[in-house]
Amino acid sequence: MTVVPITSADLKAAEVSWFSALCSDDYQYLGVPDGALRSSWAHCSKIVQQSEVNGFRNILCPSSYQVGQDTLSFVAGCAPLTEKINMLAAIRCGEMQPIMLARTVSTLDHMLKGRLTLNVISSDFPGQKEPSPYRYQRSREVVQILKQAWTADEINFSGEIYNFQGVSTEPARPYQQNGGPLLYFGGYSPDAVELCAEHCDVYLMWPETKEDLSQRMQAVHARAATYGRTLDYGLRVHMIVRDTEQEAREFAQELVSKLDDETGSAIRDRALDSGSYGVSRQARNRDLADMDGFIEPHLWTGVGRARSGCGAALVGSADQILSELEAYQKMGMRSFIFSGYPHLEECDYVGKLVLPHMATCSLPHEYGRVPHETPATPLGNGPRV
Repeated sequence: MTVVPITSADLKAAEVSWFSALCSDDYQYLGVPDGALRSSWAHCSKIVQQSEVNGFRNILCPSSYQVGQDTLSFVAGCAPLTEKINMLAAIRCGEMQPIMLARTVSTLDHMLKGRLTLNVISSDFPGQKEPSPYRYQRSREVVQILKQAWTADEINFSGEIYNFQGVSTEPARPYQQNGGPLLYFGGYSPDAVELCAEHCDVYLMWPETKEDLSQRMQAVHARAATYGRTLDYGLRVHMIVRDTEQEAREFAQELVSKLDDETGSAIRDRALDSGSYGVSRQARNRDLADMDGFIEPHLWTGVGRARSGCGAALVGSADQILSELEAYQKMGMRSFIFSGYPHLEECDYVGKLVLPHMATCSLPHEYGRVPHETPATPLGNGPRV
C-alpha cells in the first residue's frame, strides 16, 4: 500500500480529537431518543470539558440547522470553560456574509487564544437546493476572502458570487497570525477535492476500507501537488473499545438492538447532506459488509444504519484498536476525529484505553500556530505511535 507524503515529516505523533454531539446525535441505543442525551448546551459542553480532561487535542463541533445548536455560539461559550483543547468549529460557507464571518472567526480566535480550527462545509441550507459546483464555488470564494481578511491589509476580491473592494481587515485579524485558523475539509466530488487541494490544510475522510482510503489520499495528494502544496490527512470514525474484543463486539450489537430500519432511514434522511456522494459511499460499505456488519476485521458499519455521514466504527480491544490506528498513521494520516455512544462514556473508554498509548500533537502547532505536545506511554510489548 502506498504511503502518501504529508506536510509534517514526523509521523510518530497524531492529532486525536473527540466530537461534541450538537446535532442530536447521542444515544444509549441507536435510534431511541433519550432526553438525558439530547443536544443541549449543558450536555454538549460537558462532552467538551470531559474530552479536555481525557487528553483529546481537538473537538469537532458540527453544524446542522435541522437538528442542532448554533456552532459558533456554542464554541464561544466553551472558550472560558476550557484551557488546552482546540475547538474545531464547522462553518457552513454562505450561511454568513464572508467579511462578517471573518470578523466572527477572529473574535472567536482571540477568545480561545489561538485554540480555534475550522471545518469548512458546503452543504445545502434548509429550504433550498443548489447545484454542487455552485456550492463549492461559493465555498472557494468564502475561503479566499477569509484568507485575505486574515493576512492582508484590506480585502479586494472579484469572484463569480462575491465582489468586495477596499474593505479594511483591521476587525478581522485573528489571534493566530501565521495564516489564521487551520482549515479542515471533507468532500468527495471533484469540485470538493479541487477546493481542498488548493486552499485547505487537512483533508478529512469517512471510514472505508484501507485500500479505498489509500486511493483517495493518493488522488487528493496528486491534486494538491499541482498547486505546489502537500496536505495532512484525517479520519473521522466512531469508536467502540473495551478490554477485550468480545466485550466490544457485544456492545456493538447491544447498541443497535432496538433499531428498526424505518427509524434508521428517517434519521439518515433528515440530514442536509443525505444525498451526497460521500454518504452514498458509506451506504455502499454497509452493502459490502459481512452478516455482522464488518467490512474489515475491526471496521463495523452498523453505526451507519442510523446516521448520515460517518457511518462506521472501529471495534475491538485496546491493542487491536491501537494496531488499526498505527496502520492508518503508516498510510500518512495525521488527524483522527473519534466519537462513540454514549459520547461521554465512550470518551472515557478511549481516554483510558487508547490515548495514553499514542503520541499526540496539535496540528495548529505543527503549522506554527499553537504549542502543546504529549508523548505516548508503553502498552503491552512496547510503545505505540
